[in-house]
Amino acid sequence: MHNSVLALRQRELVHSTRPFLARGGKVVRCDDCLLPTANCICEYVPEPQANSAFVFLMYKGECYKPTNTGRLIADVAKVNYAFTWHRTEPSAEFLALLNNPVYQPFIIFPHEYAEPARRVHAVPANNKVPLFIMLDGTWREARKMFRKSEYLQQIPVLGIQPQMQSEYKLREAAHAHQLCTAEVGVEVLKLAGEASAAQTLAHYFNVFRHFYVKGKPHLTDHLSASELGLSE
Repeated sequence: MHNSVLALRQRELVHSTRPFLARGGKVVRCDDCLLPTANCICEYVPEPQANSAFVFLMYKGECYKPTNTGRLIADVAKVNYAFTWHRTEPSAEFLALLNNPVYQPFIIFPHEYAEPARRVHAVPANNKVPLFIMLDGTWREARKMFRKSEYLQQIPVLGIQPQMQSEYKLREAAHAHQLCTAEVGVEVLKLAGEASAAQTLAHYFNVFRHFYVKGKPHLTDHLSASELGLSE
């Protein structure tokens, strides 16, 4: 399976001893896009085109959540990996990725939480493929992963400076300018010089949000189907 987040979800489901229960758990969903079957977006999944690699370090249970947008990045990135976060026993495969000479790892996280020596502001132009590490969970969970993972402490931290508020309304942000994972991915791809992939991901995220909001009567989407180039 190309999408590592969905593959991780399948692996977790196999080993789970009890079902993941959340609001909307009784909704019949597509097994691939995780949206309600009436609002399935599988026909809009883009071809992978981003050359930058992504690895999603996911807090326990995050891969089950239909509101998670990391899986949208995984659809756009040609190379992507996903692992469940463990504080003291990280996956051997994940550690191998960090030490693979093909890659230059970067943790994507606000600079204010990193020591000045670890902060980088641009993706260097060299022969290494950037490997963007996304700490995927709630804001509180992401901060815990950032602080508590000894094996991440020597990795450079690439921060982004969002100029606008998030358009994501399906999960509450802790801060006004806090973006969801897919929106962060858009900004990261821009920093990596992948403008076309960033544009593809941004449009895909808007399609995802549009169809998800259709199932939420209390929410409205500022973009119409025609503005997104959709026929409904």
